[in-house]
Amino acid sequence: MSTYLLVHGAWHSGECWERVVPLLESAGHRALTPSLTGHGDKARLLGPEVGLDTHVDDIVELITEEDLTEVVLVGHSYAGLVISAAADRLPDRIAHLVYLDAMVPEDGESAADIMPVTQALIDLALKSDNGWRVPPLPGLPPPSGLFGVTDPADVAWLRTTLSDLSVRCLQQPVRLDNPAANSIPRTHIHCTEGRPEGFDRRPVPATQPNGSPARVRELATGHDCMVTMPAELTDLLLELG
Repeated sequence: MSTYLLVHGAWHSGECWERVVPLLESAGHRALTPSLTGHGDKARLLGPEVGLDTHVDDIVELITEEDLTEVVLVGHSYAGLVISAAADRLPDRIAHLVYLDAMVPEDGESAADIMPVTQALIDLALKSDNGWRVPPLPGLPPPSGLFGVTDPADVAWLRTTLSDLSVRCLQQPVRLDNPAANSIPRTHIHCTEGRPEGFDRRPVPATQPNGSPARVRELATGHDCMVTMPAELTDLLLELG
């Protein structure tokens, strides 16, 4: 049995994985889907002090409190920063890092550094009445939809799970200074459909930090593939367990 720790991206909550969890469990594995501070069942905790470090602490504390080992740590979108920093702090507990259509940072980078279009969201938040809230991105016409989700019923459900993000999450730099984390194998899963203009991802280097060839998989769907292609995503994750 493998332990999959699935970390949602910005504005989302642990609910976004609800179609993937039963598929992993039916294959005999454990799946954990925490909501990060300020989201889902922790939405009441959102405040201007919540940042990337808060979310890294969420994952590190879960791993240590549950005494998890050999974890397949999956980070979607913004959570690429979260899982990178968590693995930096607990490299001996992580068996594999999965960057699911995710930001992949270098030491000292913020979300805005990795994806400069994010700076526009930061600027709007800083100029707003509250000065720190970043509302979810609006839905766009297909094929972009709402985070790549275009089915009307799925869009309606997804909207009920989204909440504001603290601007500090996009501003705070990631800290990656533990060489031991470089030995953890990585897989990148890219969603290839409906990507909005400006939300370009960086090319994946040909070689992983551990020296092995890059491992890149693709899903022909939008950004929230856990909603639109849960079975196909699960199949890719099961290759790692």
